[in-house]
Formats: sequence, C-alpha cells, structure tokens
Amino acid sequence: MKKHLMTRTSFTRKVATSLIFGLLSLTVAAQQKPNIIIIYADDLGYGDVSCYGMKKIKTPNIDRLAKQGVRFTNAYATSATCTPSRFGLLTGKYPWRQRNTGIAPGDASLIIPTDHRTLPGMLKDAGYHTAAIGKWHLGLGTQAGIDWNAHISPGPLEVGFTYSFIMPATLDRVPCVFVENHDVVNLDPKDPITVNYHHKIGNDPTGLENPEKLRMHPDPHQGHNQTIVDSISRIGWMSGGNSARWKDADIAGTITEKAIHFIADNKQQPFFLYFASGDIHVPRYPHSQFRGKSGMGLRGDAILQLDWTVGQIVKAVDSLGLTNNTMIIFSSDNGPVLNDGYLDQAAALVGNHHPGGPLRGGKYSAFEAGARVPFIVKWPAGVKAGGNSTALIGQIDLFASLAHLTGQPLTNAEEAPDSFDMLAQLLGKSHNSRPSLVTHAGTLSLIEGDWKYITPSKGAKIDKAVNIELGNDQAPQLYQLSKDAHEQQNVATQHPDKVTEMAAKLEAIKIKTASR
Repeated sequence: MKKHLMTRTSFTRKVATSLIFGLLSLTVAAQQKPNIIIIYADDLGYGDVSCYGMKKIKTPNIDRLAKQGVRFTNAYATSATCTPSRFGLLTGKYPWRQRNTGIAPGDASLIIPTDHRTLPGMLKDAGYHTAAIGKWHLGLGTQAGIDWNAHISPGPLEVGFTYSFIMPATLDRVPCVFVENHDVVNLDPKDPITVNYHHKIGNDPTGLENPEKLRMHPDPHQGHNQTIVDSISRIGWMSGGNSARWKDADIAGTITEKAIHFIADNKQQPFFLYFASGDIHVPRYPHSQFRGKSGMGLRGDAILQLDWTVGQIVKAVDSLGLTNNTMIIFSSDNGPVLNDGYLDQAAALVGNHHPGGPLRGGKYSAFEAGARVPFIVKWPAGVKAGGNSTALIGQIDLFASLAHLTGQPLTNAEEAPDSFDMLAQLLGKSHNSRPSLVTHAGTLSLIEGDWKYITPSKGAKIDKAVNIELGNDQAPQLYQLSKDAHEQQNVATQHPDKVTEMAAKLEAIKIKTASR
C-alpha cells in the first residue's frame, strides 16, 4: 500500500511537472510573437536627430535605436501633414482615397471607418493587447457631434485598440484635455465642456482680446489667438472643463507614464503600443528640465524632450526583460516646420541647422522634406544591429508587413489596399524597394526607383506664413533623386517619355490599387 501511494505520488508529480512544462511551452509559444512599439514623432524633420545629421544637439536615445537596429534613408509618411499620415499608417490605405482626411479640426468626427480592419485590429486578432497613447487627431464620435461630457464614441477602441489615452487633436487645438478610453480625464460634471470652431463661446479669455495673459504670443498672420489654455492661446474656442485641462509642460511626462504602465501591465502577453508624441508640434513648451538646454530655443528643447521620452520607453522595456523580443519602430508623421503659429524663436535660433537635412521643402510640401522622414527599426531577436537601408518603404507598409510577421492573412482586397509586405526590409534582410510610392501634399507625387514625378498644380509655390516651398508648379516636375536629392533640377523637359510613363502609372494607382 505504501509503495502504491508512493507510486501515485510520483505519478502526480510527473503529471504536475508535465503540466508546468506544458504551460511554460504555451507561454513561450505565445511570446514568440514580438511586442511591437511604434513611437511616432510630430513634425520631426529628416535632419532633426543626430543619427540623421543633426550637429547642434544630440539625441542619444534615438541614435541608440539606430545603432541597435536598421536606419532607413528612403522611408516616407504618406503625407506632408499629420492627420492623413496617421490615417495611412493605421489603415494601410492612401488617405487621398477617402474624403475628410485633411488636417482635422479638434471636433471632427471619427475619420477611420469602423467596418474595416485596421493595423491595431489585425494585431488584436493575432492575440495582441493594443494601445493608442498620445496624439490622436483622427476624429472622435459621429457627424452628429461630440458631447465631451458623456461617453465619447466611436474612437480608438472602436477601430482596434483595447486601451487609449489620447490628446484628441493637436496641441494647438481645443479641447485641451486627455480622453481615456471613452471619457475626458478629470472632468467635473459641474463644469461641462463646450467646444466651437465657428464662433466664440463662454467667457474664457482669448489671445486676440487678452494678449497680456499669454506666456507665448501667436504669430499675427496665422491665427492661434482664440481660447487661452495654460497661458497659451489655441485654435478654436472652449469653455468649461477647467479641472481637465492639461499643462503643456506635463504632457510628455503624462503620456510616457501611461505608456510605461501599459507595457508593464501587458508584459505577459504580446502587446502593440502606438505611442504618438506631441513633440515637436506647436505650441512647444517642454518641461522645465529641457527648457533652455538645447541652445536652439523651445523647438530644440522639445527635440531633447522627445529623445528623453524614447529613452524612458526603452528603459521600461529593458527593465522588464522584454528587450530581445520587442520591436521598436521610430518615425515622424511628416517633415519639419519652424514658425507654425507661435513666436517661439524657432526660426531665429535655428542657426545653420537644416531641419530637413539635405532635402528641399518641409511640412505641407510636395518636395522631399515634406514626407521623407526618419525611420528606424530595432528588434534584437530579429534585426541585426547597425544596418542602413536605402530601400523605398512607406509607413503605409507596416500593416501588411506586421500581418506577415504575426501570421495574419489579409482578408480581402479592401484591407490595407496600398500596403506592401516589406517585412524582409524591416528586418534588414532585403534592400529591395517597393514598386512605387505615392505621397500627398495637396498635389500627388509618385516615387519609383530613382525618379520622382510631381503632378502639375495651380497652388501657391511658397507658403509665406511658414516660409516653406510647397512644390506646386503648373508644369510637371521630374527629379532624379539619386543625383538630385535636393530637387534642384526639374528634368521633365529632358525626359518627356518618363513623365508620360509616370503620370500614367499614377493615374492607374488612383483608379485601381496596385497589386501586392
């Protein structure tokens, strides 16, 4: 009997051991899918970080990502402005294919359709916990309008995220509050929020009427002189919600803390974090630990704050033992702009620094600096350190590429229709370019191999308010980027057949999505 009990005990231990090893195997199997973090800067130029040529200040944390991963030199946002680029990244669809994807006002309804799978939705289907933290600027609610004092829906949760903590629009647009999941954070029901983009509401002071209350003055030629929040006047009028209003100097710290908590809370299963920084968009008012430290004014200080944010997120990943199997992708929504609404001395203090690096134009521009942006991929388990890639790639390709990585088939032709599977390129295993890429800045451009074609446009050649060349011309433009990255020599008249060929290809892409 004793021997029998011992045998049963031994058997029980064996079964328990087998179960433990089985569970561990399942855990390991579940963790084979890498965690994915996209760090999305705002208005950061191709030349604004030191690993892409910045000399005046250092960005050691961003540089470290490049040293430990792959740095791309021919990567693009879909557009030269923020809302459409974000739309393209999260949907895998060119934003110009859909209406209302211009720069969204702070009270815009949700732009992303809820009946199509998105990048976060696809990753959620693959077993990921997904979060959107930081700048949203893709609309909230329906066309009936947003009631900021009730549950706000649809929003990030309805397009594939399981958690969200967002600034609804840009930092210079009301309402200047955080929204967590469906609700405004710290809202006092006795002080309801009202927002209007057509006429003044409430009795809050405005930059136009009360300039003496401002810590930073708006450019008189660009607006930004409506309701004052945290001593800075904004675009649009807002009343109420005083307990919910953010402090500009605390935004980076607040959203970084939320990101770190999300990472820690989800360390046991694959997670996807879309972290959209407010830096270096206006109004630039970083925390006091960065103000005055760059020697380039508030814009340079905001770059230092952005780099700190990257360092904090990486440090959290490292401290949790997640380094090896976490893919970190760093990029920007569009190119740089200096004076974009506020007199913060960005243009006066830029010195000999070129925010677009060797590229022409900037934010809003069809020229290269409008949409060609920093793009870095780090994943120790899958990406060899220290690589540089000249492959033509777009942020729009992340959908199809990450679907391949996580074993998620694209369900139909309407899903991520413009996204190419560039996983081998993201991993540094191929330098082949996607067949072509369309960028958008009011007018459309087609990039194919060495060539870039900009469609004729009647728009202004220079945006005088921001002092940026827009790339508009009534004649077609053709540039050979390998020889002329600065787009100085329009060779359209020398290569009429190439112009005709690329114009026809662009029209074909507009009519029918290119085959993957």
